[in-house]
Amino acid sequence: MQALRITLCAATMAVAFAANAAEVEVLHWWTSGGEAKAAAELKKMLEAKGHKWKDFAVAGGAGENAMTALKTRVVSGNPPTAAQIKGPAIQEWGEEGVLASIDDVAKKEGWDKLLPPVVSNVMKYKGSYVAVPVNVHRVNWLWVNPELLKKANAKAPNTLDEFFATAETLKKAGIQAVAYGGQPWQDATVFETVALAVGGPDFYKKAFVQLDANALKSPTMIKSLETYKRIKPYTDKNSAGREWNLATAMVINGKAAMQFMGDWAKGEFLAAGKVPGKDFLCLPAPGTAGDYTFNIDSFAMFKLPNKDAEKGEKDFASAVMSTQFQEVFNLNKGSIPVRAGMDMSKFDACGQQSAKDFQTTSKKGSLLPSFAHGMAMHSATQGAYYDAISQFWNDDKMTAKQAADKLVAAAKVK
Repeated sequence: MQALRITLCAATMAVAFAANAAEVEVLHWWTSGGEAKAAAELKKMLEAKGHKWKDFAVAGGAGENAMTALKTRVVSGNPPTAAQIKGPAIQEWGEEGVLASIDDVAKKEGWDKLLPPVVSNVMKYKGSYVAVPVNVHRVNWLWVNPELLKKANAKAPNTLDEFFATAETLKKAGIQAVAYGGQPWQDATVFETVALAVGGPDFYKKAFVQLDANALKSPTMIKSLETYKRIKPYTDKNSAGREWNLATAMVINGKAAMQFMGDWAKGEFLAAGKVPGKDFLCLPAPGTAGDYTFNIDSFAMFKLPNKDAEKGEKDFASAVMSTQFQEVFNLNKGSIPVRAGMDMSKFDACGQQSAKDFQTTSKKGSLLPSFAHGMAMHSATQGAYYDAISQFWNDDKMTAKQAADKLVAAAKVK
């Protein structure tokens, strides 16, 4: 899910097996139900091409744990074939001189025409493709258990004011309003969504993409922080450290009514046999219907020691961009295909709406990189933002002004 620098552990990955066959070691953090099912499809496709998949899955929604492992492997001269890395972190690894070009695959398959520039630019280092995108996740969703709303005679919220009114109605009915996972990346996920609702896309870009000090200490930021903290009374005392999928399970199982989370949460609902529109609702987060914060999963390719290993790497990249994988993977993961011109008929209403909004917001300038998910700033800066936001959430004595000052300081961390 997050600063997303990725890590790889274990096993040498460059082994020639039969002619043109290789062991392809893949580092990822797709370990929850819907994610693991999606990853299994990629393994199946790669093995159909004669290669051996070597799995290295590291649990942790935002990939922080994976990052540490990857550093260890690369420093020891034993990188994996591919690692789940995204956003500016791809550029950071490119600067280390350890990434491999996959331009020949990209040119042969016309990636520049299949991918919007906002995506393809992130996948390149110095003009060459070094990573392959898997999907597009919308981050600014609200997941709702309609049965609990009905029970409390509450309505699904479209605005922040409606959200707090609904939360209060649920609370009075003895129903936990918000399922919350108290981890830094989850704190940042909810906060960026609230800040977008309060300040709009231009404010969001200044504060989280341009890291503008005036925006970070502005009255709009103070209001965003105060609004974010207003959510806390509607969460439970056991939320600290909770994994995101366990919070999603609370909504699925009727233990809580709503969750702010990206559309990877939909994979959990579907894996549990739930039907969108009936058993759960997917709504743009209150106040952000005309905006789209995106998180793109991708795999960066590492320089490998022999030709067979390189062949396995290129077959891996080609498989990820194939229409077959893009459809099957995203149907399981809850996200939408990254390549243009895909048939969306097999996708549910949530996926179709996401694809439509992705195109619309791209044209009107409100398609925004999620800073909470490693798409907007370098990882060190993001980590400092995480710290400031989580400290504010967990410290009842800290004021919004103090938190804003911490964000100003965080923006200077490189």
